[in-house]
Amino acid sequence: MNTLPAAFEERIKNQRPAEAQLFLEALQSDAPVSIRQNPGKLLAPELLLPEAGHLSPVNWCEHAWYLSQRPVFTLDPCFHGGAYYVQEASSMFIQHIVKQIMPSGPIRILDLCAAPGGKSTLLASMLNKDSLLVSNEIIRSRAAILKENIIKWGQDNVIVTNNDPADFQTLEGTFDLILVDAPCSGEGMFRKDPAAITEWSENNLRLCSERQQRILKDIWPCLKPGGKLIYSTCTYNPGENEAILEWMLNEWEAENLQINHSFEGIAESPKIHCYHFYPHKIKGEGFFAGVIQKNDGKDFSPRKNKKSNTPYTRIPENLKSFIREPERYSAYTTDNTTGVIPTAQADFISLLDNTLRILYKGCEIAETNNRKLKLLPASALWQGLEVKNCSVLDTDRKTALTFLRKEDIPVSGISGDWILISYQGIGLGWCKNLGNRLNNYYPKEWRIRMEIKF
Repeated sequence: MNTLPAAFEERIKNQRPAEAQLFLEALQSDAPVSIRQNPGKLLAPELLLPEAGHLSPVNWCEHAWYLSQRPVFTLDPCFHGGAYYVQEASSMFIQHIVKQIMPSGPIRILDLCAAPGGKSTLLASMLNKDSLLVSNEIIRSRAAILKENIIKWGQDNVIVTNNDPADFQTLEGTFDLILVDAPCSGEGMFRKDPAAITEWSENNLRLCSERQQRILKDIWPCLKPGGKLIYSTCTYNPGENEAILEWMLNEWEAENLQINHSFEGIAESPKIHCYHFYPHKIKGEGFFAGVIQKNDGKDFSPRKNKKSNTPYTRIPENLKSFIREPERYSAYTTDNTTGVIPTAQADFISLLDNTLRILYKGCEIAETNNRKLKLLPASALWQGLEVKNCSVLDTDRKTALTFLRKEDIPVSGISGDWILISYQGIGLGWCKNLGNRLNNYYPKEWRIRMEIKF
């Protein structure tokens, strides 16, 4: 049982007196487990996580499920292949919000505080092919995790950056939609993460509020006139929730947008349009969200920039057979690595090359050394891979897990230089056929380290 801070309990009793006891009791119960499937790698529910027990839908998000039992996700090859993301259900309400406010046509979205990647993979799945998501994380170690999750999700219209919010200020009027899932006091994670309890203090609430305002001041100029900013937290503290929305409305020419829904249990404020998820009313953790529309400012105006360090060119002929729609893409080469980005966003990505610290963009396809081609892990996970032109070994679970431990797997008799290893049709990575064995090219930093008993 978690011992909650006395000051927190007292505030909840004042904040929601009629429900406080039920609320505090809910914080002592087990947290639900939920996942969201990848629409680009969709498996039938009956093939998904047989050890997870009964699957029931998350009503406000497509392809999302509650699990009646928590499986060992590390032992599911589909998890490593990006077929789904383990995400807290309440935060999936972002999909319902974006459906109502996302403009039609090609757009640009910024997920400012994106690690580990749950909301970015959700946003990416909602984009059309000519749109772009910039997925940013300021902390370098967390940005590396974000990069891995974006690569495994397998979409190419995503850029992963590692920047402070202030670094975006040169991109005035650039984004149609910005998500700020702000660093907060984390009260909504109390029953999942005991560290959130030990780190809680009333002084930290104030520091969080100040940091949230600073982040929003830095990023507000990047929003287009008429653009929308989704502000969210995983806390119950009004000073980090309603008070921040009210501060934004007082600070700028903006309006608070209402999101229509018919889901039971979502609490709303009588003074401002915002949406609270409480664990005694919703099957999920604590979550808060509101939407602010910008009503002034100016649109992004492209400027003459220095030539990019990574100019975009035609796709090399020896890579075209691996790409499902090569006409949609431009190529870039960094050192010996060749990757692709959507041509529709090439000019803007070139600007970002000179503006931000980019960790990953589009899809890295291959390395070329002395005319020898080495296919890269990202291309095996990519939704744009032309699988029919690949030699594919669709393995059983034991073989897939052996591969994911970066151990050699038996030669199967499949011909071809490079072999795509998959499980239930979900690409996992590449092996090189050496005749007497398959050389495993799964990334060392991604490999399964736990002991597995088959």
